Amino acid sequence: MTTSMPATPRLPKAAAPISRTVADARARYDSGATRPLAARVRSLHALRAMLTENEPAFEAALWSDLHKSPAEAQVTEIGVTIAEINHTLRHLRRWARPRRGPVPLALLPGRARLVPEPLGVVLVMSAWNYPVQVLLNPLAGVLAAGNTAVLKPSELAPATSALVARLVPRYFPDGAVGVVEGGVPETTELLREHFDHIVFTGSGTVGRIVMRAAAENLTPVTLELGGKSPVWIDDDAGLRAAARRLAWAKFTNAGQTCVAPDYVMTTPDRVPALVDALRDAIEDLWGTDPRASERYGRIVNERQFDRLVGLLDGVEVVAGGEHDRGERYVAPTVVTVPGGGRGDAARPVVGPDAAVPVLREEIFGPILPIVPVASAEEAVRVINGWDKPLALYVFTSSARTRRLFEQRTSSGAVVHDAALVHVAVPGLPFGGVGASGMGAYHGAYSLRTFSHLKPVLSKPLRPDTLRLVQPPFAERGLRLTRALMRSGR
Repeated sequence: MTTSMPATPRLPKAAAPISRTVADARARYDSGATRPLAARVRSLHALRAMLTENEPAFEAALWSDLHKSPAEAQVTEIGVTIAEINHTLRHLRRWARPRRGPVPLALLPGRARLVPEPLGVVLVMSAWNYPVQVLLNPLAGVLAAGNTAVLKPSELAPATSALVARLVPRYFPDGAVGVVEGGVPETTELLREHFDHIVFTGSGTVGRIVMRAAAENLTPVTLELGGKSPVWIDDDAGLRAAARRLAWAKFTNAGQTCVAPDYVMTTPDRVPALVDALRDAIEDLWGTDPRASERYGRIVNERQFDRLVGLLDGVEVVAGGEHDRGERYVAPTVVTVPGGGRGDAARPVVGPDAAVPVLREEIFGPILPIVPVASAEEAVRVINGWDKPLALYVFTSSARTRRLFEQRTSSGAVVHDAALVHVAVPGLPFGGVGASGMGAYHGAYSLRTFSHLKPVLSKPLRPDTLRLVQPPFAERGLRLTRALMRSGR
């Protein structure tokens, strides 16, 4: 860390009991004060002000926790969250407006509306890898829908957690947003409380714990979990540009991104050229010695460092590979997996039964395996052979190949000729499918997730057309009723 970097302030932890924090959020919601559109707008302005008025402090906290440079902090955390808030403010009035619903002929004259109403108190549980974005981005949707919130920042990003705990009471003095800090004991106690929705970003293992706890109160959940997001590449003409985009997406935040490219599939003849292009891209982005670059991050803790180093067993390192436990530094590393898995060069195995450790679990670090496969069709079979990924990235000039991956695989998202960037599009839902998560948020999809669309039906007493469906039934009336009820309008 250079002397030009701002120092992280020492911040006190919140002392309020967990039950009190949740009760305050519940009382604020029950008062009805957060429901009017004007109140929602004020909350979004307060959230934006919390970010914009404290940008240096957030940059310092992210540097302390993850060695994120100010530029990376702006691009991947602060800026993308402010963009989400601005997008929501721009469209909130339209999103929150009641919508007309169809009424069948048998119930005319009648009127139906769908009225979005807030759910109540929402718990937002953040991951440590993007401790600002995955905490405050869903919070924007929670507040826009008229809810109150309790935030649980990750204890593995302590500087960011402490900063959020200090700033939230200042910008939300009414108790509409509360913060609970701590580790497993505090999280366990928090999950015993009753919430109306829970948003969790993190591992599948913890996601199952959250879901079990939510089931005790029949609380709906949104889970953003991750997985092994695959890449297919066969664009020979655009290989160098594709490699640069791929390297940036993989090694940003030292690879600690839930939608980072996890492994790359291509045909065996393309592997040497792809390796050369990735080496050049890494040097162009982070220099000949990424350890000396202020633009390159560090692994969050020693446990994750040790896990990542263990993933290098059984593979050939063709770029990078240097590591230093004292600095929690792992260089941007590219490895090849000879033969793919279990001795079948045309059919590598990805998942728990893979022949090498790096293909058995989500890497979540700066190691990029290149897996040779015979064809795009074979790559599809590999993807479909294990859990559905959070994202799938396709670099090809062939429209047929694009359709192949879109139509014959299932994933949270598909991105062509880029990676990672779809998360920064407020108009697209962000979420997984199957083992990579459930539910989605961002933009209008946040309003859907954190609201209940309440049907409201009005049926005038006169004329009393309901008599047609009430006994006694005359034969003529019964025929008319049958026709009206089956009209399908």
